[in-house]
Amino acid sequence: MGALYPPIEPHAKGMLDTGDGNFVYWESCGNPDGKPALVVHGGPGSGCSTDMRRLFHPDRYRVVLFDQRGCGRSTPHASDPDTDMRHNTTAHLIRDIERLREQLGIDRWLLYGGSWGSTLILAYAQQHPEHVSEIVISSVTTTRRSEIDWLYRGVGRFFPEQWERFRAGAPGTSRDGDVVAAYARLMEHPDAAVRDKAAADWCAWEDAVLSGEPNGASKPYGGRPATAQLALVRICSHYFSHGAWLEEGELLRNAGRLAGIPGVLIHGRLDMGGPLQTAWELHRAWPGTELIVVEDAGHLSSATTRGHVLRALNRFPEIA
Repeated sequence: MGALYPPIEPHAKGMLDTGDGNFVYWESCGNPDGKPALVVHGGPGSGCSTDMRRLFHPDRYRVVLFDQRGCGRSTPHASDPDTDMRHNTTAHLIRDIERLREQLGIDRWLLYGGSWGSTLILAYAQQHPEHVSEIVISSVTTTRRSEIDWLYRGVGRFFPEQWERFRAGAPGTSRDGDVVAAYARLMEHPDAAVRDKAAADWCAWEDAVLSGEPNGASKPYGGRPATAQLALVRICSHYFSHGAWLEEGELLRNAGRLAGIPGVLIHGRLDMGGPLQTAWELHRAWPGTELIVVEDAGHLSSATTRGHVLRALNRFPEIA
């Protein structure tokens, strides 16, 4: 039901020169003459995985993957404290996607992603709807400050012991204080030991939130390599402490700009970190979308979720 396609290797790859000192890794897989599709990973700061290639029929799709600024194979890496985070914002990432589209000679492409990736997809598509053929999103988020507050405070009512440890990792933060901003400051601390501990504490909290999901790994965040953890937490706290540089509710208010773009929204009923309400609100605001609620899944994918994603990606015509 949720079986991925066989592993494939890129037929092209490179480093996109953004013009400001950042180089964004990209790769293209599948059929060079197939339907263009872009994978937009989550995090922010998670980077792409090889399994993401396997969601697309290799004969039908020309699937492009990229590691967003500061993570994965992109340089400079956010795990390096000398990397300037001022050049890593939502607006920068939108420009990177558009520059990559132009460099690859693609007119319109399907966009697929989840979690933070859905926020970036919506932000890009609302600015460049003429270059988007379809959108498939799993684990819908819009990175409103209310959503951030839920993930790093509100859901703590279900995990009070773990949330107290998370808050204690940012000394001096009151129960009503901005714990995300406090972690963002810790990730800029000159002492490597301070940064390492902050990254570990953040990942432990993320793992706790996902621990009740029926299909989750034991340590989806804490089990990552140290450099990947550092980049992830530095980028996440940087973005979330700034509300992703989006006005509150902006992506929902502007969803009408996506009218005419087919959209499939797939969301787990048991998603503790990103409750179903956001997906429902987007579905109501974006004309013509289909909302699929997966009863046995949370924020992390289940076989049922993958099955819905695969069917959604296979329903669209060969050429955008």
